[in-house]
Amino acid sequence: MEFLRKAVPWATSIVVLWLAVCAIAGVMSVNWALHPPRLPIAPGAESEAAAIAASDHATLEDASIVADDGAVLRAWYIHPSPGNGDAVILLHGLADNRAGTLGPAYLLLRHGYSVLLPDARAHGASGGAIATYGVEEAGDIRDWFNWLNEKQAPHCIDGLGDSMGAAQILESLKAENHFCAVVAESPFASFREASYDRIGQWLGAEPRTGLVLARTIFRPVITFGFIYARLRYGVNLERDDPAAAMATSNVSVLLIHGRLDDNLPPRHSEMILARCHGRDSRNIALWEPPDAGHIGASSAEPQEYERIVIGWLQSHQSRR
Repeated sequence: MEFLRKAVPWATSIVVLWLAVCAIAGVMSVNWALHPPRLPIAPGAESEAAAIAASDHATLEDASIVADDGAVLRAWYIHPSPGNGDAVILLHGLADNRAGTLGPAYLLLRHGYSVLLPDARAHGASGGAIATYGVEEAGDIRDWFNWLNEKQAPHCIDGLGDSMGAAQILESLKAENHFCAVVAESPFASFREASYDRIGQWLGAEPRTGLVLARTIFRPVITFGFIYARLRYGVNLERDDPAAAMATSNVSVLLIHGRLDDNLPPRHSEMILARCHGRDSRNIALWEPPDAGHIGASSAEPQEYERIVIGWLQSHQSRR
């Protein structure tokens, strides 16, 4: 009993200290996540975009919209003449900008698609004080969808996103359910699940071990971070759940996730697919190229990437 009497205060102090450390780590982590480094558009990027447009007899235009919160969002719009009558919205990854999607834009232009390449909020030349990984961006994507519909009135509007952009376009299916088809490469299943991976990576642990530690001992870091984000910025990161958005959508989605992805492991796309177990298998699919890393399918298997992606878009043209 004497041992317990002395041990309880010590244990209490250790727990309180640990929770304080977790709270500080959570606040710091969320502040970094919501304020990613902004990558300006390189001086030669617009010239590269213009060269890509010219090679396919397409026209490059600047585009902009004003989001619901007043943020000015900017993009490039490239449309071939005559084109195939369809358009694709391309979404880049974290700490990148619209120039990061010029590769898939070139591929799509060669097949007659018009392409819209937006900078996500708080990225590139777009406004917005913080990045929210889909919470606010879902509405931005809906607004870009409406802009594109008014601008071109395409037969189909499709979406293609990489990493953060992939998660954002899946999350946007709650707000905009009229895409003909979507291709999402290396998305996260939810912001919470991605946070577990980040903690494991910061610890330098083996992936499975890091995941266990993040979900148990280090779980308060995420909890405090989410509470801080909601109190300080009014952002509920628990809502950032692409897997849940997919489960309630009937948009045709192709998931791509390289087996060598050590940034956002393939389990994320596998979790998304599992949540959609009741969906028609013709309208949701997962391709896991064995030699591809994070958003690396087009580099690892360029011909197969083109065949699968273009084939997916062409086979789902009756949504609208």
